[in-house]
Amino acid sequence: MRFPSQIHITRRRFPFSGIPPPKCHHHHHAASNVFLFNLNQTSQFHGYPFRFLGSRPVSSNTQKFSFLPNSGFGLSGTFSGRIFESFVAPAVRYLSTSVETRVNETNFQKIYVQNGIDVKPLVVERIDKDEGIAGEKDSRIEVPSDDKVVNKEDIEGINGVSVTKSNEKEEQSEIEKEGWRLLENAVVMYCGSPVGTVAANDPGDKQPLNYDQVFIRDFVPSALAFLLRGEGEIVRNFLLHTLQLQSWEKTVDCYSPGQGLMPASFKVRTVPLDDNKSEEVLDPDFGESAIGRVAPVDSGLWWIILLRAYGKITGDYTLQERVDVQTGIKLIMNLCLSDGFDMFPSLLVTDGSCMIDRRMGIHGHPLEIQALFYSALRCSREMLALNDGSKNLVRAINNRLSALSFHIRQYYWVDMKKINEIYRYKTEEYSLDATNKFNIYPEQIPSWLMDWIPEEGGYLIGNLQPAHMDFRFFTLGNLWSIVSSLGTPKQNSAILNLIEAKWDDIVGHMPLKICYPALEYEEWRIITGSDPKNTPWSYHNGGSWPTLLWQFTLACIKMGRIDLAQKAVALAEKRLQVDRWPEYYDTPTGKFIGKQARLNQTWTIAGFLTSRMLVEKPELASLLFLEEDYELLEICVCGLSKSGRRKCSRGAARSQILI
Repeated sequence: MRFPSQIHITRRRFPFSGIPPPKCHHHHHAASNVFLFNLNQTSQFHGYPFRFLGSRPVSSNTQKFSFLPNSGFGLSGTFSGRIFESFVAPAVRYLSTSVETRVNETNFQKIYVQNGIDVKPLVVERIDKDEGIAGEKDSRIEVPSDDKVVNKEDIEGINGVSVTKSNEKEEQSEIEKEGWRLLENAVVMYCGSPVGTVAANDPGDKQPLNYDQVFIRDFVPSALAFLLRGEGEIVRNFLLHTLQLQSWEKTVDCYSPGQGLMPASFKVRTVPLDDNKSEEVLDPDFGESAIGRVAPVDSGLWWIILLRAYGKITGDYTLQERVDVQTGIKLIMNLCLSDGFDMFPSLLVTDGSCMIDRRMGIHGHPLEIQALFYSALRCSREMLALNDGSKNLVRAINNRLSALSFHIRQYYWVDMKKINEIYRYKTEEYSLDATNKFNIYPEQIPSWLMDWIPEEGGYLIGNLQPAHMDFRFFTLGNLWSIVSSLGTPKQNSAILNLIEAKWDDIVGHMPLKICYPALEYEEWRIITGSDPKNTPWSYHNGGSWPTLLWQFTLACIKMGRIDLAQKAVALAEKRLQVDRWPEYYDTPTGKFIGKQARLNQTWTIAGFLTSRMLVEKPELASLLFLEEDYELLEICVCGLSKSGRRKCSRGAARSQILI
């Protein structure tokens, strides 16, 4: 099908025969949804406010949306306009050696409909300005019409790894049976299809707050549990629906976050219509309703990581090759790679913008975000279709990967040797040759660290800023540094050695501490603002979070230490079912259920189930972690040279990578 040359909007039925408009659509308050297509100025298309993945669509009384069926993008004809050279993501990514990092040259435009219910004229805005999309003016692309949902019946032996079908499950223990029952009960339906899981199903909770919503970060372990069991539909639906919620313009005090932001969570609401009818809508939260009103930095990063995991486990790569999904990846990457005032390759974020979503003194460049950022960069580079429209973005990703890995490995790492080096630092150094580049004062080394750090082992500190090092051990950041290969092979092994040596402190009675040690006394009052929920050794302030178990298991399998994972899983198995699957545990050893912890916490359940499956079939873990990328050394843009502006020689860079 060729689209007419003029651009206009209509609220008529979708022109393709036999496809009625949908009943279910994403809810618009005063916000604007964004419908994105890759076009250049000479592209031809008929503009419709597309809705994806609505199941069993029927007519809506509020608006008759033009609609694509739940089988995916689903156009059987051809799409005019220079969109992509190919829908097939190449197996080999060509790595640029350029030091250029301009991200604004991403070569696609955004075309979106404002206020989808009361349709207004299309707004066309340039996102970059250089090369055109591959292809000539009249070139056409075949859009796959068989973009089907992958279910458990279609999955067996994908990528050489056997994924268990639900009707061929091995004998399950009682705790696994209960876990799956609770996880299935947490599934949220939208238009007759599963789209995610609620954060918690606590039967005694009289004030669920936002625990009855679907969170992007919380759903990841649920998604992996379903994928590893051979059920891909819920994950595919989740990825596509959250993608369509991207870039809404909800605000706090009339200020809008950057385009490409993914919501922290969403809720399915039923909206009454005329004639005693109603419809289901998705209502996202970008932080404007959250405690603290902080936008989530990690949601988009987790979305990209889950998108790759979906393709790896199911073998269904058609999802990541879709035009709308490719555009979604680009928007997230452009938001993260935007030029600003920051001089560091690490991502600058506010306090509370990640798993620790309250004031805990992690503003700046927290390790958790850097590890997820590095992982999302690598996943994006792997999934992006290489063409003229994406080459500048891929170049920027390569350069940031190189600089970020060097920065974290060099400046965030501490062990006995490094601490002794900091202990002897000279301060007030002004030159390109300065050893103490961030003007760290030796007096910042806390007394607890001197006695706590083992002879063998080390870890990546929680944060680094001028004249500030946060020496707390943050578990998620260190574990994901292993999973994503942000740390060197030697550093990754040392992190697990430290956890083993300090097992009682980091694991104790329930894996795993979210951070160690807790903030106490005056430090707690100053840094947390006397937060009554983050009291010492509770919640985010040194509490034990069972959901971290699946990431610990993944890291252990990658580094050949499955014995540690088995030990942690066995420890959790003794208590989780008895304690009714709490959100977190309190006290220095994780002995008591958290004082305000929700029960039947979904990511606690899903984290345990995922860990059990990974321990039983360790070969599945290889689909989820990333190996060391030595080709990044070819484009190493770091500060090894005296000028700090020249690329490192390969030999010098390799000596840093393999320490």
